[in-house]
Amino acid sequence: MEQIMPIGNIGFVESIEMMYPTSVLKTLLFDRTTGKNIIWADDEYEAIGEQYLGHNEITIPKISGTNSGVIKPRIAKALEKQSQRTKTHAEVFTPAWLVNQMNGYMDDDWFGREGVFSTCEDRSWQVTADSISFDGAPGTWKDFIDQRRLEITCGEAPFITTRYDMLTGDAIDVKDRIGFLDRKLRVVTENATDYDEWLKWAYRALEATYGYEYQGDNLLIARINVLQAFAEAMQHEWDKLPSEKEALRAAKIISWNIWQMDGLKGTVPSDKPVGDAQQMSMFDFLEEEKDKQAQFCMIYDWRAKKSQAYVSMKH
Repeated sequence: MEQIMPIGNIGFVESIEMMYPTSVLKTLLFDRTTGKNIIWADDEYEAIGEQYLGHNEITIPKISGTNSGVIKPRIAKALEKQSQRTKTHAEVFTPAWLVNQMNGYMDDDWFGREGVFSTCEDRSWQVTADSISFDGAPGTWKDFIDQRRLEITCGEAPFITTRYDMLTGDAIDVKDRIGFLDRKLRVVTENATDYDEWLKWAYRALEATYGYEYQGDNLLIARINVLQAFAEAMQHEWDKLPSEKEALRAAKIISWNIWQMDGLKGTVPSDKPVGDAQQMSMFDFLEEEKDKQAQFCMIYDWRAKKSQAYVSMKH
């Protein structure tokens, strides 16, 4: 199967604009905590203009048209930029073979046996040929889909989906992917009896997939990667791409679940002081209080159908 979205130097944003209505990209840029767009979060792009300073929102005009080359994956950035971000933000990306091992340990623990989805082969892997068996597992395939998993400081989301190797930029076929969302989507494909059931549980897989990231450009790429992993899994199994309605629903889930956060503070990236977590977890606090304090990030519990502050889940 051909990749929906080219990897490497070709723009991530252009492919979204070509595939979907503008409303999808607008949703992927939305910050559910602030009600605005995600921000750049540092001044790396200041040479382009004042509107690219860290505190400014990322908007469609800033990353499309003549500015379409602004958002690019780490592998496509100059080595100097990569090194600078490693020093400033401890930004390092995990090779796909190591992602496979680490995600494998997590699945081994849940299933109670080794090599469920793949076996390691030096710095590579071989996916299992047979359908995933849930005999002896602690739950059904639906329980596995609903098991919530989080990639902290997710960068471009390699642990969620291995659409490409973060170190080389090489594309990885759908059947060979080993991110934890990829594994969930594989299980959905192997067990759903028709398209409607597949779609229902593919959404459930997205709803159980979480990640946060500080850098605005990385976050947008992560969100695009997750949406395209969903779309490519659909194309691989059903030979079709998401409709506008289906893509928008997926993008809405992703905009809640893959969010921008300072992981040390639990807030939207800001130089403002942190307030009281309990107080800031409510949507009805006064606007003047929001202006004085950094906002605690809100996430959504899709099963309970309610939002809550991420920091409140750590207590």
